[in-house]
Amino acid sequence: MKSLSVITVTYNAERTLERTLKSVREQTYPHIEHIVVDGKSKDGTVALIRKYERDTLKWVSEPDNGLYDAMNKAAQRAEGDYLCFLNAGDAFFDAQTVEKMMRSFPESEFPDILYGETAIVDDEGKFLHMRRLKAPEALSWKSFRQGMLVCHQAFIVKRTLFEPYDLQYRFSSDFDWSIRMMKKATSIYNTHLTLINYLNEGMTTANRKASLKERYRIMAKYYGEASTFLHHIWFAVRAVTKPEK
Repeated sequence: MKSLSVITVTYNAERTLERTLKSVREQTYPHIEHIVVDGKSKDGTVALIRKYERDTLKWVSEPDNGLYDAMNKAAQRAEGDYLCFLNAGDAFFDAQTVEKMMRSFPESEFPDILYGETAIVDDEGKFLHMRRLKAPEALSWKSFRQGMLVCHQAFIVKRTLFEPYDLQYRFSSDFDWSIRMMKKATSIYNTHLTLINYLNEGMTTANRKASLKERYRIMAKYYGEASTFLHHIWFAVRAVTKPEK
């Protein structure tokens, strides 16, 4: 059976990390490893990791060069067939999520990318609403002309497909990386499942303006300046007619 490496990058995440550690530990699917790369936290993050320590949890706490550098480092340590990047505070939708996901495609198949839906939750882990951008029925690298239609955490990539995140992007390297992975993939599979409970905060949200500038640059690189400009006019209209809940 296919295995999954769940990657969590942390820094001073004592307040939110336990929900993620518990969610991974409680999954019914047996073939999961959890890799936590901590950036030398100064709070109780490491003590919390030690509390959940077990054979399938690998972790390190050392300085790094930011979120995406740590994610690259974690991917190098992974041994699973697939990679899932789950931030501190995020969780799988329920205890059977990974099992349902890994059994959603025939054993004889080995899709390059799996994807699904995302629920937004509050600080207590309570459901707020589904993510405003719904995952499309069929996904390709051109789909992200419309924005990041699939949440990074609900975008599961075969480990052999992985390429490092581009460290020139501080806030939206996941957007660039997702496009690159889709361009490289030969098979992208819609699980038709809600995979993730996504905490309604994070680095990208906190640095939204800088993140949007990076996304514009990334879109222009892949889709062209004219197309990107026209799509951003549409984004502005969409934001007015269908505002974020």
